[in-house]
Amino acid sequence: MCGIAGIFSKPEAHLIRQMAAAMYHRGPDDSGLYLDNRVALAQARLAIIDTSNGGHQPMSSGSGLIHIVYNGEVYNFRSERTLLESKGHHFKTQSDTEVVLKLYEEFGEAFLQHLRGIFALAIYDKRGGLGKEKLFLARDQFGVKPLLYFEGNGAFIFASELKALLASGLVPRQVDSESLQQLLSLGSVYQPRTLVEGVKALPPAHFMVVDSSGSKLQRYWSYGIDRVAGLRQLPYHDQVEQFRAALTESVKLQMVADVPVGAFLSGGVDSSLIVALMSREVGGHVKTFSVGFEEGANATDESHEAEAMARHLGTDHTRVLVTAGDMVAHLERFVSGLDQPSVDGLNSYFVSHAASQGVTVSLSGTGGDELFLGYPWFANIQNGFDDAHPTSRTSFARRLLRHLTVIGRQARHDRPAVIDSAAFSEAFGRQYHCFGPAAANDLLAPARRRSVSQRSFAEELTSGDELVTGELLDRASVLCLNGYTRNQLLRDIDACSMAHSIEVRVPFLDVGLMDFALSLPVSSKLRVSNRTLDPSASYSASGVKRIVCDVAKTYLPQDFFSARAKKGFSLPHADWLQGPLADVLADTMSRQSVSDAGLFDPASAVRIRQEFIDGRRPWSHPWLPMVTELWRRQVLQA
Repeated sequence: MCGIAGIFSKPEAHLIRQMAAAMYHRGPDDSGLYLDNRVALAQARLAIIDTSNGGHQPMSSGSGLIHIVYNGEVYNFRSERTLLESKGHHFKTQSDTEVVLKLYEEFGEAFLQHLRGIFALAIYDKRGGLGKEKLFLARDQFGVKPLLYFEGNGAFIFASELKALLASGLVPRQVDSESLQQLLSLGSVYQPRTLVEGVKALPPAHFMVVDSSGSKLQRYWSYGIDRVAGLRQLPYHDQVEQFRAALTESVKLQMVADVPVGAFLSGGVDSSLIVALMSREVGGHVKTFSVGFEEGANATDESHEAEAMARHLGTDHTRVLVTAGDMVAHLERFVSGLDQPSVDGLNSYFVSHAASQGVTVSLSGTGGDELFLGYPWFANIQNGFDDAHPTSRTSFARRLLRHLTVIGRQARHDRPAVIDSAAFSEAFGRQYHCFGPAAANDLLAPARRRSVSQRSFAEELTSGDELVTGELLDRASVLCLNGYTRNQLLRDIDACSMAHSIEVRVPFLDVGLMDFALSLPVSSKLRVSNRTLDPSASYSASGVKRIVCDVAKTYLPQDFFSARAKKGFSLPHADWLQGPLADVLADTMSRQSVSDAGLFDPASAVRIRQEFIDGRRPWSHPWLPMVTELWRRQVLQA
């Protein structure tokens, strides 16, 4: 796990060194630099596999014509190494980086099909000769690891973080107005956009080739239905056992490391099941971590349940109690570590801070809700299309029913199979957002505003609606993965964990498990009954994540499923904004500060702050502009 950076076409040693220094926190164990007349490559290394000098980067091929900088972990590198050895390759190190490099040598661009893991990488290939050098960039299928780039002034530059790109001095420090509107509307900036004008994120599951003629972007993986042949037709009991085996394999693979590995334990079924499987693998005593809050905080605190689960599983557990004083002390580091503003991230920041005291790698349950239908909006969709309860249809369903397009029939429901993509995305966007498009536009400074159509959510989300012919809930699952999960959860987890030099792995977000989930009938993931589903009920009563729960029953207390409900984690933002952070809020959202910054409309910002104080707005409405202004001061203008 590392930070990587590079300059292609016009390399300068002092600029690449500045970029590397800006991401020291991502790799404090080692650093390296490669420089020739066409490229400058740099890496800051967090040593996890082969902690010796053998894992040093940039790494070069035996011929000296190929060089790689690589951020991430390929969990199946040992089996791929065996494959390469059978083809005559020899290895000098035990690192997965050397395996990735030789896979590229052997298979060219198709090597990406061999990688099972999380990664962002850059390979400089000069086998074509002088003037035909090329730079190859790639990113993992779900976008767990970041890779940002900027093209301008005759150069192509890339890095793991905005801070590193800005440190080059080659990127104009200007906020992109459309991205700012999107941030306020949805709670995060949706890739490939970033908040800095001209900077883009390489899309997940894509690679890019850059050479003297320019850059070319190409996709190498996509979502698909029924890739696990025959799974949908199996008896449910057999599906459960196959899922147990698939998740166990993913957890086992993702525990590969030459440093201590722990886990984030929220107390929910996803993280608890992962920890249970880890404990079986190593014989117990896994280090686990959870975050709690001081007494009286207005928040959803699951850390007591996490402690109880840790006792049941026999883990070495640490519960971190976050106080108001901690929030004040860490605010600046949190904002800088976030790298790009978001409405989320604090939980990841504090639990990573705790875990970094005891481990270098931590596993997380992120992704279980998306793959196996755990979020409340999935139950809302199911309720809306339940013929037994037409009067209880949600507003989501009522909107969609007006846009049904008959081009086929779903066998189980005998209802239209395809819904207009814009209508689906628009309805889905209204399930989860921050300000929403129109209100976000009103908050912007007048010069930054743009016209907002009646289907503004659709404009932002339709590109993520990739499973158009799938069942509604599978389609919603992919839309969620491409939106909220990719752009908020995963981006914030990476930034906040790497701010503490810790790697977070996500066993549910494995390509094999994704194919498995999309090969199951919806009824195996969300139990359908003859009554309206209640997403706030216990796991057993709600029916959410059916197959996950049925595997977990082997390892977790039986009363867990009847007594525990699926709860969203929430922090005491409102208490902090009205208490220890009140002065920060007053400063960042004052008429003068807002006017000087030029991002927001001063009158709107002052009104939002006052309406929050009066109890007429949620905490997220003042929080997001406050964090954005702090980011502007600490990162953009640093």
